[in-house]
Amino acid sequence: MSGQIIHNSVREHYGAIASSGGQAGCCDTTGLYNVTLLDGLPTQAVQLSLGCGDPVSIASLKPGDVVLDLGSGGGIDCLLAARQVGPGGYVIGVDMTPAMLDKARQNAASMGVQHVEFRHGQIEALPVADASIDVILSNCVINLSPDKPAVFAEALRVLKPGGRMCLSDIVTEGEFTPALRADLAKWAECVTGALDVQAYVGLIRAAGFEQITVVDKVDAETIVPRQPGMPRVFSARVTAFKPAP
Repeated sequence: MSGQIIHNSVREHYGAIASSGGQAGCCDTTGLYNVTLLDGLPTQAVQLSLGCGDPVSIASLKPGDVVLDLGSGGGIDCLLAARQVGPGGYVIGVDMTPAMLDKARQNAASMGVQHVEFRHGQIEALPVADASIDVILSNCVINLSPDKPAVFAEALRVLKPGGRMCLSDIVTEGEFTPALRADLAKWAECVTGALDVQAYVGLIRAAGFEQITVVDKVDAETIVPRQPGMPRVFSARVTAFKPAP
């Protein structure tokens, strides 16, 4: 399959979810967040929570940080990050689905948040300046990309030296069969685009990151139901750093 075919399938899938307000057959993933973090967030942002973890909780964000969210969806992680970095910081969300961007902007406006921006673009070619980001977040998105090496190369490019990447993503123990890899519907549902965790970490290292750590492994069967012939699928929280000078 070409990357464009995969992108189109993913965009269509998440555009339908955005249009339905999160009621398009997705699993409820709000339980992955500490409930106190969700206080005061727009209902629409919570309903459009489609992640597999809570990367903000491992990011150790500080007031004044500039944060980038890869595949920002309805904006839940951007809004959580905005609270932590404060008005002296800045948060950028990048998403390729126009309907999701519309929802995210509505959610930020309803909270009166001025230091969050949502940009249209693909995570393989980020509309972000070189060495401008302190922390990258991503929540169950990189598995959807047909070109993961490009994603990690772009992440390294936009991070400041010493900056870090904090990810929650679906990975596997083992590989999918070619037939499952070719299942566009399952790819768009965060299943068959996932890589074996060792291969995933290897791509991060090959891009130039260091201090790569898988901080926990959470079985993802409540998010991604396992099917016969599939490898074990789980949600991993991964941190990695761009080398400092």
